[in-house]
Amino acid sequence: IFSIVVFGSIVNECYVNRDSQNSELLCIFNENESACSYGIAVGIIAFFGCIFFFVVDLYFQQISSVKDRKRAVLLDLGFSGFLSFLWFVAFCFLANQWQRTTMTKGVLQGADAARAAITFSFFSIIVWVVLAVKALQRYRLGTDMSLFATDQFAADPNAAYPGYPTGSGIETTETYQSPPFTETLDTNPKGYQVPAY
Repeated sequence: IFSIVVFGSIVNECYVNRDSQNSELLCIFNENESACSYGIAVGIIAFFGCIFFFVVDLYFQQISSVKDRKRAVLLDLGFSGFLSFLWFVAFCFLANQWQRTTMTKGVLQGADAARAAITFSFFSIIVWVVLAVKALQRYRLGTDMSLFATDQFAADPNAAYPGYPTGSGIETTETYQSPPFTETLDTNPKGYQVPAY
């Protein structure tokens, strides 16, 4: 949601005309096009990344391979850490360019949107750092294989791994029973009557 606020406010209100005679749109952040472009790019990357990892979280329990689960958690950890850094840069860059902006009539029209973009880029730093910490905790939980292999082991963490059944390894003919499905079935079992239609 924060990424939508950041790139939405920049796209909608942070491009203004310098004056009424000039129709060229300029970025409100010190007329620096890079500031607006960077804020929009980070917001879009964060938005699509959130959608991707939301889908991965929905299907995480259905991933059967231990290696694939580990890769998904490591990808989440790396992406969250990387976006924390990108949002930190975005906050510093936008705040710095906003300080250097001279207030004109056009700038005052988009000032609230610029402040909203700066504020929510700061909140995004906090959110992505928390997501990175959660992914790190999830990875550390998975190192004891309880996360990555949920169905293969017993619920008790102190239980030993079930070994092979003991025996001589040689089967005798006395252990065999009659093969299944060879018994003749009564066509009308006792107590059952064929319904008349």
